[in-house]
Amino acid sequence: MTIISTQIKSRGIFRYLRFLLFYCVVLPLFLSCVKHDKKLSAEAVDNRSIMPVLDTRQVTSLISDSGVVRYRITTLSWQIYDKATPAYWEFPEGLYLEKFNPADFSIDAFLEADYAYYNKDEEKWHLVGNVHALNLEGERFDTPELWWSQKEEKVYSDTIITITKSSSIINGVGFESNQEMTRYSIRRPTGVIPIED
Repeated sequence: MTIISTQIKSRGIFRYLRFLLFYCVVLPLFLSCVKHDKKLSAEAVDNRSIMPVLDTRQVTSLISDSGVVRYRITTLSWQIYDKATPAYWEFPEGLYLEKFNPADFSIDAFLEADYAYYNKDEEKWHLVGNVHALNLEGERFDTPELWWSQKEEKVYSDTIITITKSSSIINGVGFESNQEMTRYSIRRPTGVIPIED
């Protein structure tokens, strides 16, 4: 009698284990295969030109010439749109560029702006917002907007410009310069220029 009751108990335990196995393992697998109304996949991107090919954060890049470091670019965000027409780079959180003296790596010149856009096809930069530059001669340029055409090797602006030299401050509306910003002309100039006796 005890043998029969032990067999009945063991059959009951096996039935309970099969029941538990079915509801805990097999049933969830079947339910996961049921079609749901919600879309779980992402939409395909039809227009690749509106998405950056590369989106980098907190970038510092060194640029060398003949094995000597000449420039450093620093930015919080650099986005490259190579699939767009025209292809361009965008620096939505600003850009800071330094030019080094190869002898002692001191900073010879710099250029900074709150926003920068580079058209690769035209090789043209558009800098906007708090644009500040220092040329090799120590002259400081301050303007809200600046264009730099690498093909034409010139820098220009149609907005207010302030040029601070060691002995004078010149203001104007619009200017044009070589890309080193050492030879320039200012439109509608005003300012304080000391005259020696």
